[in-house]
Amino acid sequence: MGLQEEFELYAVKAKSLPDTTTNENLLIIYGLYKQATVGPIDTIRPGIFNQRDRAKWDAWKAVEGKSKEEAMNDYITKVKQLLEEAGIAV
Repeated sequence: MGLQEEFELYAVKAKSLPDTTTNENLLIIYGLYKQATVGPIDTIRPGIFNQRDRAKWDAWKAVEGKSKEEAMNDYITKVKQLLEEAGIAV
């Protein structure tokens, strides 16, 4: 299985993460997913009154220097970790 296929598989598996997954971890995988699929952030930072989108923007910006492959690998690793912590088969 190639990196792209494994990434897509774990993107589907990420949807089965429990509701108890912390916002911090969800933001980490969001940022990695966006970096892997879109690339460097290409929008302006949302305003202070839009906290949800601002946190997502910040998570994406935090991984801006990673290559697509690095972001995919890190995403797969993080989702595996979260699934294992939740007791969900990987």
